[in-house]
Amino acid sequence: MNKEHHLKEIARQLGHPEGENGLLMADMMHETNIGMTRHAIQQLQLQQSDIILELGHGNGKHVPEILAQHSSIKYYGLEVSQLMYEKAVSTNSHLYPTRAFFDLYDGQHIPYKDSFFTKIFTVNTLYFWQSPISMLKEIYRVLKPRGTFSLTFTHKSFMESLPFTKWNFKLYDLAELKELLEGSPFAYTSEETMVEQIKNKNGDMVNRTFTTINLSKITL
Repeated sequence: MNKEHHLKEIARQLGHPEGENGLLMADMMHETNIGMTRHAIQQLQLQQSDIILELGHGNGKHVPEILAQHSSIKYYGLEVSQLMYEKAVSTNSHLYPTRAFFDLYDGQHIPYKDSFFTKIFTVNTLYFWQSPISMLKEIYRVLKPRGTFSLTFTHKSFMESLPFTKWNFKLYDLAELKELLEGSPFAYTSEETMVEQIKNKNGDMVNRTFTTINLSKITL
C-alpha cells in the first residue's frame, strides 16, 4: 500500500470505521478525543431527567461517565458505522436498553420525533456533514425548546497539519463556523476554546486547539 492510499484509508476509517482496522481506529479516537468529549459534556450542564443525544459516539466507552452524573439521565447515540453501533451496544450492555439507546442513521436524517431531547452534543463529526445547514436544522428539530446543543470541533489550523484531512474532511476555523451557524435556526449562547496536549503518531506531545460552541433552541 503506497503512502497516499494509506492516508486515504485513514481518512475513510475516521469518517466510517469498518473491520478490524476500524476497531483499532475507534480505540485511538477514544483516547485522542476523550478530553474534547468530556469538555462537551461539561458544557451541557447535565441535570436530572435530561434526555441526551450524541451524534457519532464511536466505541461508546465514555457513555457510563455521562450516566453516572445523575440516575435519571437517559442517553441516545447515533452512528453511521455499523461496527461502532455494535461496539457501543456491547461495551454498554449493562446500560442498554434501559438507560442507553443506540441506533444507526444515514448521517443526514435523525430518526427521532420533534422536540424529544433536552441536550444534544457532537465531537469531531462536523467535518463529515454532507449538508451542514440541513444537519443543524435536523438537530434543532429534535431538540426541546430551551434545549442546548454543544458542538465541539478541532480548529482548521491543527487539522491541516494532519496529512489525511485533505480527503473527505471539510475543515473550519472559528470565524468560518460562526458564519455557518448564522444560517441555522439556533441562537448562539456561548463558546469556550481550549488548548490540550495530545500524542502525535510519533509519540510526541503536540498542542491541539478546539472549541465548544453552545447553541440554544429559542422559540416564540
